[in-house]
Amino acid sequence: MAQFFPSVTADSLKNKVIVITGGANGIGASLVEYCCHHGAYVCFGDKAVSAGVQLAERLCASSASSSRPQAIFYETDVIEYKSILNLFDAALDTYGHIDHAVAGAGVMEIGNWFDPGLTLEDVREPATTKVLDVNLGGCLSVARIASVYLRQNRPMDADRSITLISSVAGFKESPGLFVYQASKHGVLGLMRALRLYLSRSPHLLRINAVCPWMTTTGMVQGIEEAWRNAELPVNSPMEVAIVTAGLLVSQQLNGKSMFVEGGRAWEIEANIDRLEPQWLGEEPSRSLAKGQAVLADGSDWTKSGRNAR
Repeated sequence: MAQFFPSVTADSLKNKVIVITGGANGIGASLVEYCCHHGAYVCFGDKAVSAGVQLAERLCASSASSSRPQAIFYETDVIEYKSILNLFDAALDTYGHIDHAVAGAGVMEIGNWFDPGLTLEDVREPATTKVLDVNLGGCLSVARIASVYLRQNRPMDADRSITLISSVAGFKESPGLFVYQASKHGVLGLMRALRLYLSRSPHLLRINAVCPWMTTTGMVQGIEEAWRNAELPVNSPMEVAIVTAGLLVSQQLNGKSMFVEGGRAWEIEANIDRLEPQWLGEEPSRSLAKGQAVLADGSDWTKSGRNAR
């Protein structure tokens, strides 16, 4: 596993236009602040209106720019497709183009889908799907919309990217977080499904994912004390934000997943592929490689009429 050292220079984010969902608190807010302080223009959305408005006002007040706002905030619910469209419209209308998009909105587990106390009567009522709708559905919608908006008013050779925020739960079991883990696995699956597809014409976009481990946000209040007592590594939201910003400016990176622990980032996709003959077996790995070559970038799956029944 190779360590990733984010390299954000004084000019690498300057004048870039970035759309961020889930930007009012935690990792998202740190990313908004970090990008603005490095000269980017950020249009961010969240359901936490008060926190979002205050952050945008503070960043604009500290900015030397007078022609365009350094940051703009829009109330955004990623469950609502039109709400995400409104956010991207605001960015395009204000700044004329968009360079990068980050799907950062997320929620923690709600209730217990597999509560041992469930009765035959209880289980007749469906459990909430909000965690899936926000964490995975939101990423799907952001990626779909970004794939079009990032192509507007930009030369084809301009670097553009989409970054999805997953979690360590995206690749490592997290007992008790049943729906959360399924959603974060889905986020990594989405990135892997898109990394070849979006890199080809006409999209020509990069897509990557960030998988933070324990990070000091409101999501981890219940286990933070035990974690620190065990002397395990902890991320600050800003440390995860810096890794994320590093992905935005690293034009050679596409289809990568960064596991972030204790402020350090480790790329996991290369070793998953490199070690496949060992964990899967050499013979099935060779067969799988042939099948993947036939699938190529997935374009054949999406040809008109292919999915008709």
